[in-house]
Amino acid sequence: MNEITIEPVARIRTDFPGKFGVPRQAGIAAELEGTIEFEKGYSDREAIRGIEEFSHLWLIWGFSENEGWSPTVRPPRLGGNVRKGVFATRSPFRPNGLGLSCVRLLRVEDSGKGMPKLVVGGADMVDGTPIYDIKPYIPYADCRPDAESGFAPDSGKRLEVEIPEEIEETIPANKRAALRTVLSLDPRPQYLEQGDREYGFVFAGYEIRFKVEENRLTVISAEKT
Repeated sequence: MNEITIEPVARIRTDFPGKFGVPRQAGIAAELEGTIEFEKGYSDREAIRGIEEFSHLWLIWGFSENEGWSPTVRPPRLGGNVRKGVFATRSPFRPNGLGLSCVRLLRVEDSGKGMPKLVVGGADMVDGTPIYDIKPYIPYADCRPDAESGFAPDSGKRLEVEIPEEIEETIPANKRAALRTVLSLDPRPQYLEQGDREYGFVFAGYEIRFKVEENRLTVISAEKT
């Protein structure tokens, strides 16, 4: 068996220091922005020449906060009560711990001294996640309109989000829409859906506390960390 050694070519900066609250798939929270900063040795503008011609990119990245793997896992989509084979899921607990995400390329910026960085939308990654490769998304080859999604169809489920005005005003204006989308996607672990329980996670430097009753999520507090 051949083995290869890979190293990060970049890392992504996002508003999520921890896993809780991160969207379960890329693209479903399009308002989220992340910045891809290249590692030393790969921060060469020539390496991204022509990338602006593409609207979307594939990111191959690492589940840096997970260890170990299991041949079967409990997908959140099935409530954590049904086991499926790991290769039939997108579970982070994989033999090689690699993730694959399609993101929108918003713009290319200069991080200083001529080194480029990529600003992307819809990323589903924790802050500091290592990026191992970047490839352009090509619609005619990558889009499959007749594909079947098995046990993971888009349910379209969204929660109604209520954020008291005095709380929302404490959040930076350019982060409010993204926060609302993240909350509407119901960040709770599905096996812990209990209406009387209080949940919290850190987003964009604020600890967001909330409760859910039926189909309504209400933010209780937003404190700067």
